[in-house]
Amino acid sequence: MISKKKRTPQLAVIGGGPAGLGAALAASKAGIDDIVMIERDIELGGILPQCIHDGFGSKVFKEVLTGPQYAQRYIDEIARTNVEVLLNTMVLELASNRTITAVNSAEGMITIEPKAVVLAMGCRERSRHQVFIPGYRPAGVITAGAAQRDINIEGLMPGRKIVILGSGDIGLIMARRFTLEGAQVEGVYEIMDHPGGLPRNIVQCCYDYDIPLLLSHTVTFIHGKKRVEGVTVAHVDADLKAVKDTECFIDCDTLVLSVGLIPENEISKHAGVTLDPVTAGPIVDERMETTVDGIFACGNVVNVFDLVDYVTRTSEVAGRGAAEYVLAGRKREAPVRVLPGRNVKYVVPQFVSDLGRDIDFYFRVEHPERAVTARVLAGTSPVKSKKHKMVHPPEMLTATATAADIAEAAKAEGRQVDSLLVEVVDSGK
Repeated sequence: MISKKKRTPQLAVIGGGPAGLGAALAASKAGIDDIVMIERDIELGGILPQCIHDGFGSKVFKEVLTGPQYAQRYIDEIARTNVEVLLNTMVLELASNRTITAVNSAEGMITIEPKAVVLAMGCRERSRHQVFIPGYRPAGVITAGAAQRDINIEGLMPGRKIVILGSGDIGLIMARRFTLEGAQVEGVYEIMDHPGGLPRNIVQCCYDYDIPLLLSHTVTFIHGKKRVEGVTVAHVDADLKAVKDTECFIDCDTLVLSVGLIPENEISKHAGVTLDPVTAGPIVDERMETTVDGIFACGNVVNVFDLVDYVTRTSEVAGRGAAEYVLAGRKREAPVRVLPGRNVKYVVPQFVSDLGRDIDFYFRVEHPERAVTARVLAGTSPVKSKKHKMVHPPEMLTATATAADIAEAAKAEGRQVDSLLVEVVDSGK
């Protein structure tokens, strides 16, 4: 028999990873006492339990932790609240009126009608078919995250002779992990002319272990009908097209893909949430509220962050915003657009509803640059600026504009602020 159990909590959080944990905890501290957290896995923590390397928590906790340690701190705090956690529960649908349809083996179909929803589903990896790699379809082609889970959680080795396509952080970390487990990493091949991972991972995972990192290279063919027998690798030109005379065969039994992450937003689309075509995540305001009233989003579902600390910070903003929506209610003001300027690919949040509060901006550059200043402008008046010796596309930049900063810029402009601009310019300007 299919259950038709119905819940009517004040807040529902979809996802039990670092974003969901942070949002639920922040909402609880803000006064929400009826919260349901829905997680499809068998445990909380999201991706963190398989991230056994360190590097987490330097901004939030001011110390360096492993992924499981970071997650456990929030899991322990959630256990001391009255947050109801539904594990092994899959959300099937989210309607624009915030009604959630979920299912699990214990209760069957569940209907949840919260006053507010926080989207915290994280992101997923791009597959081989999304990057159009020609060749056969043998065993041995695996994403970096799946390889990480195989080794760190399941205790399985996906292969012994490895080629890694893409230099994202997970791919770099897995290059080191495979080496430590005794496998031979033939090389990390990156199609762009700059690495896709953080500088610290390039040094600690490639250079320190003498693993070749080849930029402007890609895999053009996968060989082997039953099992990967090798790949063809070629240099690419400025248009990212393979240069034929540069092709060479690399003998390997496993191809690991680290070719990017995509925010998980199938549920968001059905709810009518407007997505940003650049980030592939929801358009949000300074409270992390989406274009649908009462639906908030945070973490990697909004855009892919490089640090889990930033995921937590956005989730806390979303949790407090959801609590404010539920407890106080508010009308959305005329939005102020936040626009990306010179050498800025995108900015989160994309618009601001209330200029009378402190706002955290997160943005990435389009290409590497030295000796620059990242700044937020209201018209032509600077709101916030910070100098950087070097900026890289994989490394997220942040700026916090206080209400006083914005008010002072508006006064200098002599008019009401109707848009904000975030740009990266030469420090000499």
